[in-house]
Amino acid sequence: MREVQKQAWNQLLEMQSEPTPFMRHQYLSALEESGSASPESGWALRLVTLRDSNPTQYGAKGNLVAVAVLYIKPHSYGEYVFDWAWADAYQRHGLNYYPKAVTAVPFTPVPGSRLLAHSAQSKLALIQAMVELAKQEDWSSLHTLFLSADDLQATESAGWLTRHAVQFHWHNADFLNFDDFLSQLNQEKRKKIKQERRKVAQAGVSFKCLAGTAIQTADWDFFYQCYSQTYYEHGNAPYLNRDFFQRMQDHMPESWVLFVAEKNGQRMACSLIGCENKVAYGRYWGALERVDCLHFEACYYQPIEWCIANGVSRFEGGAQGEHKMARALLPVKASSAHWLSHPAFSDAVEKYLEKEGHGIEAYLENLETRSPLKTK
Repeated sequence: MREVQKQAWNQLLEMQSEPTPFMRHQYLSALEESGSASPESGWALRLVTLRDSNPTQYGAKGNLVAVAVLYIKPHSYGEYVFDWAWADAYQRHGLNYYPKAVTAVPFTPVPGSRLLAHSAQSKLALIQAMVELAKQEDWSSLHTLFLSADDLQATESAGWLTRHAVQFHWHNADFLNFDDFLSQLNQEKRKKIKQERRKVAQAGVSFKCLAGTAIQTADWDFFYQCYSQTYYEHGNAPYLNRDFFQRMQDHMPESWVLFVAEKNGQRMACSLIGCENKVAYGRYWGALERVDCLHFEACYYQPIEWCIANGVSRFEGGAQGEHKMARALLPVKASSAHWLSHPAFSDAVEKYLEKEGHGIEAYLENLETRSPLKTK
């Protein structure tokens, strides 16, 4: 990441239709420099850059007109778009699915712009350069995950395959407060949320909210203690190390909001969300003590209440999780694009995705019948 000037990268990002803080130079640099996303963890970074022929004030050979991050991977962990069946099919036919190349933000299933380009023409040129590189390096495939609508249109124009999944997002209808939000839900869901919040309050748990530079080193330390313990309790090591979050504090403090739970005067849980351009992103949580319904309070109700108070238009709840509908996070499509070098496997995957796509459409139709909102 150091080979691309930070200001040029971020200026290009802000030109895109769906910029997120997770594609900022500082975020991707923190992943790389902390070792959280590294060749050792299966995320070997390659950058594809397109430049014009004009001199630049940054000393580079031409102005940056398009860029994509590529991670060369020997596995499919940390992506949240599942292609294990494709890898298994390759193996059964004596072919290598790995290494493959992924254009994504490691460990971050947040939709947004992935192919950063100055124009539609330069975006198509970027896609073509990625394919040429994949052929030269003999990668089995290219995968652009959780990409924007503009990126999806470009990859489809280039002949890539499209895949859809479902996420759950909350939208702010200019609610006055949390009670106003609750009034838009049907009686069953409204009652359930009130009961869940009451359980947490009756357990003696209260919350404090810290935003931006108000999140001090001790707060980040406590967050990491909760975050890592929760991973270990589920039998996994945390994807992100403490150094990564130190870099967030040092270089992107304005992008974070921390909700800290206290009980009997002691901190015992917290959740962390990202926020930029009036969009909030649920990211991580952890608890040192079990309290019934605490997860819902920390990860949904506290962030939603904060979003209402701060005029945030959307709260994205992350990957999967049909249970989020009961908290008024409604289903939306999240898309990915795929190019496979082997023609026969590309054809087979295309047929598979067509069938899967029909299933996704049926699933979305079923979810719509179970909306938590009042019927009008």
